[in-house]
Amino acid sequence: MQRKLILISIISAVLLSSCTSANSDKSESNNTTNSSSSIVQNDALESTDDSEPNTTELYAMDTYMTLTAYGNKSEEALKKSSDTINELDSLLSTGNKQSEIYKLNKSGKATLSETSSFLLSKSLEINKATDGAFNPTVYPLMELWGFTTKKYNVPNQDKIDDLLPLTDITKINFNKSNNTVQFDTKGMEIDFGGIAKGFTSSKIMDIYKECGVTSGMVSLGGNVQVLGTKPDGSLWRVAVQNPNSEEEYLGVLETSDKAIITSGGYERYFVKDGKKYHHILDPKTGCPADSDLTSVTIVSSDGTLADGYSTSLFVMGLNKSIDFWRKNSKDFDAILYTKNGKLYVTEGISKSFSSDLDFETVRKEVD
Repeated sequence: MQRKLILISIISAVLLSSCTSANSDKSESNNTTNSSSSIVQNDALESTDDSEPNTTELYAMDTYMTLTAYGNKSEEALKKSSDTINELDSLLSTGNKQSEIYKLNKSGKATLSETSSFLLSKSLEINKATDGAFNPTVYPLMELWGFTTKKYNVPNQDKIDDLLPLTDITKINFNKSNNTVQFDTKGMEIDFGGIAKGFTSSKIMDIYKECGVTSGMVSLGGNVQVLGTKPDGSLWRVAVQNPNSEEEYLGVLETSDKAIITSGGYERYFVKDGKKYHHILDPKTGCPADSDLTSVTIVSSDGTLADGYSTSLFVMGLNKSIDFWRKNSKDFDAILYTKNGKLYVTEGISKSFSSDLDFETVRKEVD
């Protein structure tokens, strides 16, 4: 029986040396909805023993999702998981006028639900840990570039400079004890899109466990998380796609009980005057991050953390990412692919990662 193989499509980002240029009347865009798409091969879900999987597919959070679970309670687990995904989508959407986040962005203050309060607290925590590389307040700049509306344009520097003060995360007045929040600067808006899918995948793992499921996986638009091992006891095999080719992958990771989450710019970008502008903005410049990395894959037991760190390390670039991992290696591992085609794998997963490409193992101790 063929072994399961989950294929994560890691996106390649075309990076810029300058973040401003004159607008042109014509632009090309990649209109896929996933910032980091995930493809689960149909034959990959065949069982390796007598257990048959139950699978649900749905569209939410602007992406296609696949949920798979094994066992007697798998149908119940998938139903509860689907309901939870739709509830979270309704709660956290920046475009749904009835959502909690939409109302917060319009009014500038709110008493948050436990879920939104947790995500805001986690966002502030990741922002501090990454020295601002992760910042949920870049939403107005995302709108300026047209990534939220698909009305793409390259704004001039004056417009970017006008909005940069809105990314001052210290202007968020958040009282964690009573879940109240207020923006001290008019026009500030937040978006939890950078961690919402990772949070959701971890919530699904919790639902699986509550329902007695011991083997399962979810693919939420590039965010993959697996529970336990496959039904036959073997590890899940996750193939990390080469960002330069849809037909090739960088390597295969064997793992269990982990989230495997990728960030890059290949599937959300537009072209103007011959330049590609990807959607991952550097909060400090308000422009697409000028990184030497084309893709970042984070492996962690914490899906929320993995989601936030995948974006953060992409913004940081290779050297800062390696330094950051060395200081936080207990929390995650990483697969880093550079613009010049070099592959780096942190030592926590290097023995469980196989590749036809040469890769350098990043060690905790510098030689």
